[in-house]
Amino acid sequence: MTRFTLVLPALFLLFLLASALPAQQNSGATPPKTSIYSAISVEATRQPNPVKSTPESLARAKKWWTLDCEMCHGKDGNGKGETAKDMKLTIVDFSDPATLKDRTDGEIFYIIKNGHEDMPPEGQRVKTEENWDLVNFVRSLAKNKPEAAQGN
Repeated sequence: MTRFTLVLPALFLLFLLASALPAQQNSGATPPKTSIYSAISVEATRQPNPVKSTPESLARAKKWWTLDCEMCHGKDGNGKGETAKDMKLTIVDFSDPATLKDRTDGEIFYIIKNGHEDMPPEGQRVKTEENWDLVNFVRSLAKNKPEAAQGN
């Protein structure tokens, strides 16, 4: 009888703990989402691009772009790559000058390195200088719209 007296409260306590965990997990309280842009440190946003946008820089970046970026961002950066279409992803159009006009090179560098939403990070695969080359390349994709077309 003594064993039963000790085991029953222990089982009851375990039952209470086990039933409280799923209730706590499914309470509907979801952590607030933080935009990646707000997660970028001030230091990162202010980091200047030490690599000049030269034909050599753009050529180095084009290799990475073709291997890793084009499938989603598209050959011309319009956001309509084959993988993006297949996965039904909405990707910004880098060929539109307005897309990155409010972004610093430091922010673009951070996003390439750390990823953003569905975009996987390049992380350590891309060397620092190559990442800056990619920043230059992404910036080069913006096309100046002819003034005649803007007026229409």
